[in-house]
This record gives sequence, C-alpha cells and structure tokens, in this order.
Amino acid sequence: MLFAISLKARKMSCLVLLLFVATASTFYVSGFDPDLEMDQIPDEEARAREYLDYLDEEFSKWATKSSLAEWAYASNITEENLAKKLAVSAEAAKFSKQQWLETIKYPWTTYKDPDLRRQFQKHSVLGYAALDADKHEKLEQLVSDMSSIYSKAKICDYKNPNKCDLSLEPELVEILRTSRDPDELKHVWVEWRKMSGEKCRGMFEHYVALSNEAATLNNFTDNAEYWLKDYESPDFRDQVARLWDQVRPLYLQLHAYVRRKLRETYGEKLVTARGPIPAHLLGNMWSQTWNNILDISTPYPDKEAVDVTPQMKKQGYTPVKMFRLAEEFFTSLNLSAMPQSFWERSILQKPEGRELICHASAWDFYDGKDFRIKQCTRTDMSHLFTAHHEMGHVQYFIQYRERPLVYKEGANPGFHEAVGDVMSLSVSTPKHLREIGLLEDDASAGEDYEATINYLYLQGLQKIVFLPYAYLTDLWRWDVFKGKITSENYNCEWWRLREKYQGIEPPVDRTEEDFDPGAKYHIIASVPYIRYFVSFVIQFQFHRALCEKAGQFDPNDPKKPLHECDIYRSTEAGNLLGKMLQMGSSRPWPDAMEVLTGQRDMDATGLLDYFSPLADWLERDNRESGEDIGWEPTEKRCVQTQEELGFEESDDDRRTEMQTDEPRSEEV
Repeated sequence: MLFAISLKARKMSCLVLLLFVATASTFYVSGFDPDLEMDQIPDEEARAREYLDYLDEEFSKWATKSSLAEWAYASNITEENLAKKLAVSAEAAKFSKQQWLETIKYPWTTYKDPDLRRQFQKHSVLGYAALDADKHEKLEQLVSDMSSIYSKAKICDYKNPNKCDLSLEPELVEILRTSRDPDELKHVWVEWRKMSGEKCRGMFEHYVALSNEAATLNNFTDNAEYWLKDYESPDFRDQVARLWDQVRPLYLQLHAYVRRKLRETYGEKLVTARGPIPAHLLGNMWSQTWNNILDISTPYPDKEAVDVTPQMKKQGYTPVKMFRLAEEFFTSLNLSAMPQSFWERSILQKPEGRELICHASAWDFYDGKDFRIKQCTRTDMSHLFTAHHEMGHVQYFIQYRERPLVYKEGANPGFHEAVGDVMSLSVSTPKHLREIGLLEDDASAGEDYEATINYLYLQGLQKIVFLPYAYLTDLWRWDVFKGKITSENYNCEWWRLREKYQGIEPPVDRTEEDFDPGAKYHIIASVPYIRYFVSFVIQFQFHRALCEKAGQFDPNDPKKPLHECDIYRSTEAGNLLGKMLQMGSSRPWPDAMEVLTGQRDMDATGLLDYFSPLADWLERDNRESGEDIGWEPTEKRCVQTQEELGFEESDDDRRTEMQTDEPRSEEV
C-alpha cells in the first residue's frame, strides 16, 4: 500500500506530513502472523483476505491518529503541535515498514480475485516510509519548515514601510484584488516572494533529493513517477498533453483579449500589444486565476455583473449559514447531510490569536464518522462557492466511508477536486442564485446575450485561465525530480514554462537567487498539482453527464445550454453521482468515469461545450480589434545572481546613452 493518507481532497492545505497511514502503534506486535495462521486457513486467498481485514482495521486507527495530529498543527501552528505531529508520523512510518515486510510475503500477483490483487497492489508500495528513520524524519521536517515559513510570511506595507504585518490572507489577497496601482502591486508581488519562496530554496533542494531516494526505494525511477502511479496510465502525460491541446486555442483568445484590456488600463509602456502579460497585474498572487480584474476587463461593462455579496450581507449570512446552504444543496440531490460532529469540530472562520494554515481544506479522519472543513470564510460570493466545493469533498468522504481504507480516495487524484467543482458549476449560475433568493427574479434571464457573455467571461477567468498554470506547475516539478531541471536553473526554467504556457512575465528581472516556485503553497508542501488540471477538465465532463440526467442540458436544444444547467433538487443526478462516489478507488478510474459519463477517457469537449458562446464572442472581438493572438518573447531577464543582474543593468545604461532614436531591429 501507499502508506500515505490521500491528500487529494484537501484543496490547499493538506501537508505531506500525513504521508504514512500506518495502522498500529509502534509498540504493538502485529496481531496477524501469516506463518501461524497458515495451517488454520486452508485456502490461500481466504487467508490473504483475512490478513487484509486485519490491515484495514489497524491502518484505520493510525490514519485517524495521524489526521488528528495534522489537524492540530494546521489549525494552530506551534512548535509543540509540530513536535507531536512529527512524533506520530515517525511512529506510523516505523510500523508501516514492519507491516510492509509481512505484506510482501504474500504471492498476491497469483491471486484470482481481482479485488484482492488490487488491494495488495496498493499495499505493496511502502511510500516515503521506505526511507530510514533519520531520513524520513528529515523529509518530514523539511516540508514542515517550508510550510511554516509560507504560512507565517509577512511583508511591509507599500504605503507605510513601518507596518510590516501584512499576511497573504487576508491583506495581500485583498490588495491584489482591489489595487490598480502597478507600483503597489509590484511591491506586493516581489516582497511576498522574498519572504516565502526565497527562504525555502535550500530546503527544497534537500527535499527533492530525499523524495527521489524514497521513490527509488519503492522501485520507481523518481518521485515524478511515484506521484503519477495513482493515475494507473502509462501514457498519462500524453493524455494530459492532448487535453491541453484541446483547450489551448480558447486560452489564447482569452489571453489576447485580457492583454488588450490591461493595455487600455495601464498603457502600452507597461503592457505591450504583442508581449507576455506582466504577472502582477492579473489580480492574483500567482496569476493562476484572473477573476479579480473583471472590473477593468468585462466585455459589457454597462451590464451589471452578478455579485450576490451585498445581498448575502443584507440577509445576515454568516460562515455557518453559508455552509448550511451548501448542505441543503446536497440533501436536495438525495445525498447525505453533514454529521453533527462536522458542525462541532470544523473551523469555518479564522480564529483570533493563533497562526494557522488558512487555505480552505476538507478533512477525512478515516473512522467513518469524523469529517471536517477548515476555511477562513469571508461572507462573499466567492467563498459561498468555495463552501459548496469543500463540502463536495466531504460528500465524497461520506459516500465511500464503508470501503477499505486503501479505497478511501478519489478514483484518480483529479476526481476529488472535480466533484467539488461540479457543485460550484451549478451553484454559480444566475438560475440557482435566483432559486435560493440571492438574486432578484428576471423574466428575461437566459435570453440576455450580453449578460451571458459577461457570466461566461467571469467563469473563463477562473476555469480556462487556470489550466496552463496547473499544467506547467507539475511539468516543472516532474523535470526537477527527473534531474532535467537542476538547482542551478530552478527559477529560470520556471519562468520559461510560465511564458511558454501562460504568456506571462515577471514584473522585474529574476535570478537564481530567487525561488519563485516556492512562493506557491503546493510546491513547498509537496502537494501534487496536476490533479487540479485534470479536475478542471473532467468537472465539465461530469457536469454535462449530470445535466443530461437532470434534463437540464440537451445538445440539440439551444434553450438548454450547458452553462445554464443547475442540478439542484435533481435526485436522478444525485443518485448517479452517488453511485460513482461510492466506488472510491476500488476500480481503475476509467470504470468510475464510465459509470458517471458513459465514457472511459478524459475529454475536454464538455468544457468547450460550456464555453462555446464565449469562444465565438472572443474570436469575433479579437478579429475586429486586430488583436494579435499569442505572444512574442519577454524582454525580462533571468540570470544567475543579483550581482550579475547589476552588471547587466550597468551595461544596459551605457548602451542606452549611446542609442539613437531609431527603433530596435525587432520592432515593427
């Protein structure tokens, strides 16, 4: 078994410090002796099944213990909680290794029962516990330390340099969302990276080495291959590349349109007509979604955008009320309500007086009863959607709670995220927001073309824009683990990929003394990211199937477009979804995909169906404005050291003094 708790559902905050789902205390002697039991169980597969039952019972105990220790640390970052968490992980790892030595004695590859083989196959991978105790502890410590640096990072205020207590959430997120001062945005962008990623660079190098060593001990060539095993597809990277090829033309059209709107706002000097987009102007610390620049880029600005935040505040919404509303959505589908313990133990708003990992996350404690969400909830529309997303993860936990522990995960790592987002696709529709009383009734709803384009544009700034970022993040890490990208070119290769796939550039020149990948939580916390790319594609595949089941989408009926579908109160859709959720990972993911969609392959046509009106509009608007599609190479530089950058800047200054007014040769 991969003795790693499935972190797939913990959207932003599950650390790999729970990597080891062990199932008995270090001080226990295994309660199942295969040699003593051999004579008592004549049938070898029956004996193996009894051993699996023992493993499941014991592993579940340790999974619960590990999750509780991780929760305690993530919700209250102290040295004491860190020490407790690491101690639990060390015990789990030690037991995991002991039990693994018993597991591999079984000739499971010869068994006839496919479920038996599948469970043993999952148990046969030891995971990071394959490292010796000291190295395992070091790996845990490295990830903990990098995560702590990230979570505690603070910068000084641009307008008040003596005020140096600005955290990522909420202060920096809010500045990037609302400020239109490019100098302030550049300050926040640069300083955050100094206080987070740059401080993790040396630790990250050691983390890579130890992760690769653990992977080779598990008979994988490197940690990239270890991460990809859960997709159970030898050609998975090719599959993902094909998905990107399907959606890339739509991204290029959206990129061109946004670049023009930013150029109109900030001027040609800052945003050129044919170059990459400066990363600090896109409203997000990582430029992974661009919805925060809707106000300066919306296609039809005279058409009021859908924003139910004022109505939520008027109606007295609180974090608890938001999650109660999410719960009602699921029960309307004939899915499960949250247990009482969920409401008692979840953290639904940021507590005062302690440091915690604020990223929204859903937690399974592996006892079939304890499920929680940790979210620093704001009373606004975006967090209302996030509440539904996170509760989608919990619904997945609840639906597969009766499965053996090895199957308590999504069918592949992207499924969990996709299920969470499928809920948000319905909840975010104006139709649903009217249904729950947060939007006024409008007789012309669905017939207003301009409002439809604005709505799909906002969705595109979140869904389409995210795809290249999610793709390149693990393209970079896969090559790091494989040694194709070394510590000498971590940062420059990062920016090469960001330019190639996203068409963005840093606001200032960068060096290898910087470590911009480490300014992203998932990278320093060792959370694989390609799952999010997969989820952002297959969620539309899921959505289309559920909408057809609910009678809300008909490809041959223009009055039932996919983007207007809301599966709220459709027990038919809920029953179909529940059937897939209950499978967990008990079958290869194409089987689960087929149960829900009738297809066995990942496919982006659902996404393209959803956004087809926007795609047509963007192509026409870009053509009429004469906008170039794509981008020329950036003029920003990435070199080895700040000192080298200083020398180059001095040379540039001297060259500038000698230049005439003639244009550069590459200008047209």
